[in-house]
Amino acid sequence: MKIIVTSIFVQDQAKALEFYTEKLGFVKKEDVHAGGARWLTVVSPDDPNGTELLLEPNEHPAAKEYQERLTADGIPATMFGVDDIHEEYKQLLAKGMEFTMEPTEMGEVTIAVFDDTCGNLIQIVQK
Repeated sequence: MKIIVTSIFVQDQAKALEFYTEKLGFVKKEDVHAGGARWLTVVSPDDPNGTELLLEPNEHPAAKEYQERLTADGIPATMFGVDDIHEEYKQLLAKGMEFTMEPTEMGEVTIAVFDDTCGNLIQIVQK
């Protein structure tokens, strides 16, 4: 058994697709209309057949509340691995990203947290 898709709630799928592809460098994998929403996934360009991230609308009241509460409490919705967190941090700052935590060593890992502009905090981690 392996993880093939994981999801993150977003306020606006089109805005999220733009952010995750243009700012973070992911590539669109699936884009299928499914009722009023889309089955919209992105993947790492380094692993196009790897785990997909579903950009899922937060239209359900429970999803919206979950997303809002995590963000209000400063809890990242998910994390992405990077090879060089300091370089990634500089590149994302240059793209106008807002960080709530700059690169910080936590034991054997270094983490940073930014706002994805779609209702989530995202953690990047270098092991």
